[in-house]
Amino acid sequence: MDRKSKKDLGRWGEDLAASIVSRMGYEILMRNVTFRGGELDIVALDGDELVILEVRVRTKGKVQSPTESVGPRKVKRLLRAGSLLVERLEWDGPWRLDVMGITLGGDVAKGYACEYIKDITLGMI
Repeated sequence: MDRKSKKDLGRWGEDLAASIVSRMGYEILMRNVTFRGGELDIVALDGDELVILEVRVRTKGKVQSPTESVGPRKVKRLLRAGSLLVERLEWDGPWRLDVMGITLGGDVAKGYACEYIKDITLGMI
C-alpha cells in the first residue's frame, strides 16, 4: 500500500470512528491535534470526561489486530500529548485514552469490524 492510500485509509478510519462515537453520545471537540512528538486523532467528551481516541485501521490477515498495535511506547507518547492538551485547554476534569481498532474485511455485512477499548492505560502503567 503506498503512502497516499495509507493516509486515505487512516482518514477514512478516523471519519468512521468519529461517526461511531458520536452515535454513542460523545461530543467531538477536535480532530488531528498535532503536538511535538505526536498527533491526537480524535478529542471528544463522554459526559464530563475528556476522551483522547487513537484510531487504528488494519486489513484482515495482519499479524497484530489494530488495538494490539498500540503498545506501551505509543501509549507513553499519547499520554505525553494528552497531558499537553489538557494543560493547553486548562482542563481540570477527568480524562482518558481510548483506542478504536477497525479491521477491514472483518464483518461481511459492513466490510469492517470494530473493537473499542476504553481507558487503554489500565494495567499498562
